[in-house]
Amino acid sequence: MMSGTVSSWILSSARSSIILQGKGRWYSICIPNRNKIKWKLLFSKTCPSSAGSCSLDRTFSFPKAFRHTSTEEEHFSFQLSPAQINDILRAGELSHRTLDLTGKSASSVLRFESNQLASNSPMEDRRSAATCLQTAGMMFGVFDGHAGAACAQAVSERLLHYIAVSLLPRRSLEEIELAVEAMKPVRPILQWHRHPNDVEYREIASRYFENLRVYWQHLLDLDAEPGFSLEEAMICAFKRLDSDISLEVQAPQENELMRNIALQVAFSGATACVAHIDGVHLHVANTGDCRAVLGVHEEDGTWSTLPLTRDHNAYDEFEIRRLKREHPRSEEKTLFVNDRLLGILMPSRAFGDVQLKWSKELQHSILENSCDVEALNIYQYVPPNYHTPPYLTAEPEVTYHKLRSKDKFLVIASDGLWEMLSNEKVVKLVAGHLTELNMQRPPLTFKKPVNLGYMHNLLLQRKSKGLASLDQNAATHLIRHAIGSNEYGEVEPEKLAAMLALPEDLARMYRDDITVTVVHFNSQAIEDYYRSHQ
Repeated sequence: MMSGTVSSWILSSARSSIILQGKGRWYSICIPNRNKIKWKLLFSKTCPSSAGSCSLDRTFSFPKAFRHTSTEEEHFSFQLSPAQINDILRAGELSHRTLDLTGKSASSVLRFESNQLASNSPMEDRRSAATCLQTAGMMFGVFDGHAGAACAQAVSERLLHYIAVSLLPRRSLEEIELAVEAMKPVRPILQWHRHPNDVEYREIASRYFENLRVYWQHLLDLDAEPGFSLEEAMICAFKRLDSDISLEVQAPQENELMRNIALQVAFSGATACVAHIDGVHLHVANTGDCRAVLGVHEEDGTWSTLPLTRDHNAYDEFEIRRLKREHPRSEEKTLFVNDRLLGILMPSRAFGDVQLKWSKELQHSILENSCDVEALNIYQYVPPNYHTPPYLTAEPEVTYHKLRSKDKFLVIASDGLWEMLSNEKVVKLVAGHLTELNMQRPPLTFKKPVNLGYMHNLLLQRKSKGLASLDQNAATHLIRHAIGSNEYGEVEPEKLAAMLALPEDLARMYRDDITVTVVHFNSQAIEDYYRSHQ
């Protein structure tokens, strides 16, 4: 077990460290002649707020009573009560159950559960979930930001809209365009499912809408019905949004706030994994190293794992070969240095990150005409061997899977989870969590007449059997195990408390931001589909 000696070692090692040596993926190489403050900028990725600039990283933070800001605090302690641990772990919980008007679930999505745990301060991960209102299906996205949260924030707000617009028929696009021209209300395209503390860029929402409008006008300009397949729609949406991010920062801006936001979005980056589920049809689009994994309950009662994404990084042979095809043979040895793209970035696909997409001349032109980029935390650094950009793309790989009744759940998560737990372990944990919940949930057998007192007693019966002590949210269950498990797979309370109490200047050395969404499938609805299509 993790003893107090280990906790003391963590604290003493942090206080004696001069340079952070964590899992920071952006500019995590040692750059000569940079001082300790610069290293902190590289890893903390905060946006200082000053006159004429803006602070964009507005996300929920955990109560300061539970998390220290520095290892230099005089009364530093790893001690947290069980109630405090649960409060921290459950602060970002989000869940939603899919129901039709009859109160019975008719969708192949029964429910979803999501949660986040910050390591960076502020957090750089984002998530999205929405129901398509003018087409069929639901969408779920996880976005892992780097070099700040700005790009992940923008992509989480915009990408699902771009996908939804790509799927609309011409007639719907024409109706939307006519409504906008006549300044009439536009029928919503998406119904969002958000956590109360999820933030939006309200200051720039009108600009985002205008650029989305330009996109659907482009689709209307096509000679024929757009007619995208779902795979084509997702690829087109990813690429178009990344192009808009690049163009927005190049366009003249009179509003300084909007220009600063555009700069921070373009010069930070984000990986993305988005699932679209319509009946038995599951499409997953992935750019970068977030991951989607399917939990399958086999006929013999065992559980198996079906990965639906590949990590786009230096460990993937397909990515290595792709980049070698796209660049001269003379650059083969410099494309990946120390397992990073150009020695800098872990993922080989991402939104934003114009430092790895634009020419040196364009970068210089944009930044020299900007305000104080240091205040905006935009780091100016051109890597060596930067000859034939772009080196980075946001184009996703799209995987299609036809759901079966034995497919029970889908886990989408940022790499903060996968660094801690294998695909197989994640599926095992969710499967075990479902079993445990079902075992501890006594059936609600009703005796007529049913009254409120009788229902209250039944609920108390459930609580007395220990159900209330479990994480109801499967995403929370995964995060608890990711940061608190020992080598035997058991959660150690002391280790869990220590990992949650890590101060802001130390947490990134031990864990990354973690975002998890678990989508539970309705096996009955899937079986009904196959019966009706025999």
